[in-house]
Amino acid sequence: MSSPPSQAANPHPVSLMDRLSGMIADLGGAVILWRDVIIVWIETIGDATLFVWRIFSWLFSRLPLRGTLFPAFYQIGVLSLPVVALTGTFIGMVLAVQTYTQFRLIGFESRLGAVINMSLLRELGPVLAATMLAGRIGSSMAAELGTMRVTEQIDALISMGSNPIHYLVIPRFLGCLLLIPSLTVMADFMGVAGGFFYSVIILDIDSFHYWNNAREFVAVWDLFYGITKSVFFGATIAIVSCYRGFHCTPGAEGVGRAATAAFVYSFVLILILDLFLGILLDKMYYFIWPDSPKLL
Repeated sequence: MSSPPSQAANPHPVSLMDRLSGMIADLGGAVILWRDVIIVWIETIGDATLFVWRIFSWLFSRLPLRGTLFPAFYQIGVLSLPVVALTGTFIGMVLAVQTYTQFRLIGFESRLGAVINMSLLRELGPVLAATMLAGRIGSSMAAELGTMRVTEQIDALISMGSNPIHYLVIPRFLGCLLLIPSLTVMADFMGVAGGFFYSVIILDIDSFHYWNNAREFVAVWDLFYGITKSVFFGATIAIVSCYRGFHCTPGAEGVGRAATAAFVYSFVLILILDLFLGILLDKMYYFIWPDSPKLL
């Protein structure tokens, strides 16, 4: 029997210098890639800053027309009320369900009113209203403006002597800025009502102690706390959505990406703003009332 043929040796073995050259080339490619990404982000931030500057320049120089302002208010405010009210109601009920078991173990189930109302007014109400607004209105604005960009309607406005920022962006910006506090109050009210209904009617908690604890721990500051946050959330949603729509890439795919990016970026910025605004407002609270023991 013949022995199996031995494998042929590599006629061109890779030297140490070749390996080092390959590693250096890969490192250089990664550096160039990250450099390009950083440059794109810097250009985007600069372009967005100029976009915001143009918005506030037109906002304080001339008011928008009623024909563009009222339809935006109706679309943003009135048509968003049902979904905000519905979600607020169920959020209040969910809070009651999730906290009742733990509070019953320590005999504090009558304090559900304080926990539910405090959570809704300070955090869940404004964040919930902003999330619904970003999902329903932010994506819609980005898609609408993106379609206008793709079909060159924005260029047609410029050719007719109209400024697209003043005509298209300012009404939507004012609608989000001025109407999201009302949506937040609606989310708060329906959440409080939903939490009360489930706690008192379903869980059979005494209504007097429920409301008495709520009045003891919840103050006007908590409502101001949430509404202040919502104003920043609304401005962020309008700016991000309009910017993504104005800078939409050509084609149907570009419009879809603009709508998706508007919601994703808005939601991420809402959470970031929620953190920093919460820290700032808490410090403001202690600055105004330094001896106050109550701040949940």
